[in-house]
Amino acid sequence: MPLENLAVDDSLLEAAPARVTDAQACAVLRQQFGLSGTLEKLGGERDLNFRVMLEDGSSRLFKLSHPLENPDVVDFHNQAMRRIELRDPGLAVQRVHPSLEGQYATFVEIDGQRMLARLLSFEDGMPLHCVSHPTPTFRRVIGQSIARLDVALQGFAHPAAGHALLWDMQHAAHLRPLLVHIEPGPGRSLVQRSLEQYASVVVPSIPGLRKQVIHNDTNPHNIIVDAHNPDVLRSILDFGDMVHAPLVNEVAVAASYHLGQVGDVLEPALDVIVGYHQCNPLNQQELALLPELLATRLALALCINSWRAELHPDNRQYILRNTQRAWANLKALSALPRAETEDRIASACLRANRA
Repeated sequence: MPLENLAVDDSLLEAAPARVTDAQACAVLRQQFGLSGTLEKLGGERDLNFRVMLEDGSSRLFKLSHPLENPDVVDFHNQAMRRIELRDPGLAVQRVHPSLEGQYATFVEIDGQRMLARLLSFEDGMPLHCVSHPTPTFRRVIGQSIARLDVALQGFAHPAAGHALLWDMQHAAHLRPLLVHIEPGPGRSLVQRSLEQYASVVVPSIPGLRKQVIHNDTNPHNIIVDAHNPDVLRSILDFGDMVHAPLVNEVAVAASYHLGQVGDVLEPALDVIVGYHQCNPLNQQELALLPELLATRLALALCINSWRAELHPDNRQYILRNTQRAWANLKALSALPRAETEDRIASACLRANRA
């Protein structure tokens, strides 16, 4: 399904990754940032990402944006990271470092590919998805940290903040054409019902919701914890899906990755929601929409990733890294009565207010 048939244009999701050798990346790193070291290529949806291991034992993340990336959007990401560093310097989030000329993004050309080079912080540790059972206390820390991030971004404005992004749940109603990339059967029907519920329940409420710039992608691959003490948050990464959107979407994205697959599907996600609510309280309308938003985020991921895995079979493993869990979470969530989900979310936040 060509993306131009959808109401939202995001040609970057259709485009193949840029091609850059390690030697070429090393040359740009040395010329623009005055650094040299051993490079390790990392995964990425749109950008080329390299871990740079320096001689002093520290590391940086060297990022080459896709040639089709809008420079204003890259600046949007950079300025948001700088804003958070200024407003909440103790918050464990990724930082952006200037080039030798003091630029936070600099144009380079490699084999005719014109792209932006950036240098960011790299925290040693392990991604949260490698932790089999995060503790309830740490899940609350995650929620609290994401809330602090959003508080730091309150009032932040940028010309590119309203850019159209397919990963923005505001556009979930336009994803139904992508259902053809999901195998016919109960799974596709479940995703379709989730998108229809979003259109009928959430869309009419959007005009009245609080909106601001949000991170929009705090999945377990973007949360780094201490390798020896996984209850310690080291960094929140990857601002590439950041967008101006309803604030409650931030909570739904984060909590959707902590839904259980067996047993009490909702309890782990409640820890994240309550942690967020403690630091950046959600109002009654926002809490009431979370059942639909949790399901929508999972449905959105299943649609987009099934489509992109067909477009880019060479990057299939990276694209589908969260898919198995998303299916299990959506099936488990759909088995809960909707009224029970709403009541438990509201009750958990109310108890947190009284604590």
